[in-house]
Amino acid sequence: MERRAPEVEISSYVGRLLRDNFGKGPESVFVTIARPFIVIHMRNFISPMETALLNQENLNIVQNTREIVFTNLVPEIKAYIKGLAGLEIEEAFFDWNLQNKSGVFVGLTDLTEAGMEMSDKVPNKEALHHKINKISAEAQKVPDETSSYNINGRMLIFVRDGILVRIEKELIRQGYEKILKSTKRILEKKYLHNSDLDSLIQQDCSDIFVDWDFSRDRSVIVLILRPKG
Repeated sequence: MERRAPEVEISSYVGRLLRDNFGKGPESVFVTIARPFIVIHMRNFISPMETALLNQENLNIVQNTREIVFTNLVPEIKAYIKGLAGLEIEEAFFDWNLQNKSGVFVGLTDLTEAGMEMSDKVPNKEALHHKINKISAEAQKVPDETSSYNINGRMLIFVRDGILVRIEKELIRQGYEKILKSTKRILEKKYLHNSDLDSLIQQDCSDIFVDWDFSRDRSVIVLILRPKG
């Protein structure tokens, strides 16, 4: 029997894992391996119970429940990818767009492995970095460093290092990490959706995701792009 590509194996595994834990899996799971990134994009993923909660405007309950459940699934996903593809994921980021019924998981092996080719293919890179840094400054502070990567022309990933201000670090130390992340996510997504990034990218954005690794003072923004033409 012919062995399937790692991306196909990971897609099937994640689909089953989510179905087992949420009662309903995504309609589709797209996996892209472009070292140091492993990106899993899930589409049409929402359970009947979540739909009922959203209809009653209980967005926070759905978000918090997903955060708890998926956080517990991350070690399983990392272990599976390591066993299948030999990739050691050092950092994991994930976020949801409940309105679009979509989600993304980004595994990062070692950012120092990132090839210049992916970075060089980012359109209007300098202007995009300026825009992302401006948004960051409005929400918290200008990052110490911003890098960006074009993943197969289907998505852009921005990595921001050094973005937390002192009060945020103290809130994290005091145990308010979940509230801080939830608040930052709402605020930053509002800025990102209103920033007219499409004109700089010269391609329509279908989804925007953002997450943080507070322990490393790092954030990842993922823009999912619609195919041209």
